[in-house]
Amino acid sequence: MTFELCFKECNVTEPLSLAIESSCDETAVAILRGERDVLANAIASQIKEHARFGGIVPEIASRMHLTALEPLLQQALDEAKVSLTDLNFISVTRAPGLIGALLVGVNFAKALAYRLKIPLVGVNHLAGHMLAARLEEKAPAFPYIGLIVSGGHTALYRIDDPLHFHLLGRTVDDAAGEAYDKVAKLLGLGYPGGIVIDQLAERGNPRAYDFPRGMIKNKKRNLDFSFSGLKTAVKEALGERNLEGQDLYDLCASFQEAVADVLVKKSLWACRAERINRLVLAGGVAANSRLRNLALERGTKDKRKVYLPSKIFCTDNAAMIAVAGYHRYQAGLIDDMTLNANASEHLF
Repeated sequence: MTFELCFKECNVTEPLSLAIESSCDETAVAILRGERDVLANAIASQIKEHARFGGIVPEIASRMHLTALEPLLQQALDEAKVSLTDLNFISVTRAPGLIGALLVGVNFAKALAYRLKIPLVGVNHLAGHMLAARLEEKAPAFPYIGLIVSGGHTALYRIDDPLHFHLLGRTVDDAAGEAYDKVAKLLGLGYPGGIVIDQLAERGNPRAYDFPRGMIKNKKRNLDFSFSGLKTAVKEALGERNLEGQDLYDLCASFQEAVADVLVKKSLWACRAERINRLVLAGGVAANSRLRNLALERGTKDKRKVYLPSKIFCTDNAAMIAVAGYHRYQAGLIDDMTLNANASEHLF
């Protein structure tokens, strides 16, 4: 008897799932009923620990995941008011990410699934981001164009359904979030840099500096991205100066405008090329205020419907992993105890 048939015969409309995310520097556990009913979404951030080193230290991230997972699981169970024996299956991020961090989550999920004798579903982290908008009340219909922007990824996809993703373009060097962190380091703003730059940019003039827009003048409308040249331009504009006050605000605003301009412009190019009028933003940088506002503004002008997940679902979380896992589970794509982590797997 298949698990899907069992649910039908038992008169249970939607399965209860546990999801685990540990791909980078945030440990997360979520419990969902079906695709969208989030009963718990617990997250333990490691930012304060890594900020001391100016970036993520993989070995520290792995150890902190080990420490956080068990209490976070109990927190999620308490919040959802369910027990382990109520669970129908477990989803876990298996790729891509920091290999040590991924292995902690994968092995924890495997042990739990083995103990409970329930199905295990491995999920690509990027698929989770691309489906995060499904958690919202006004979820996008398929197909749609998805822009993922984070510290490790910047790419455009056409999402035909919950299981099929077609890569349209991606960064050829730095990811957008990586560029934010590197520029923040140049400016002495600490780590992570995205939130700080966003806040300072609110008080600046986005036209104060004429920063380059990478790979934007190609007549063929290439959908790949490049941010290394922008980072270099900021470094040259800064020179040996230590900016403060209005000068600092203006540089942050001009840098942020250059990033948002390219991301939105190419996203709308993708919508036109694929003849799709729905655009979804995802990933940590999708929480950026200027990017969100510019996407809505230009999307409206271009007659595209822009979907912006809540900020809690933009940053790494386990609820989005549960959504992706739900659809793989419903399709019968179950993994066994040989499931392993993969640090560099792409989403195609």
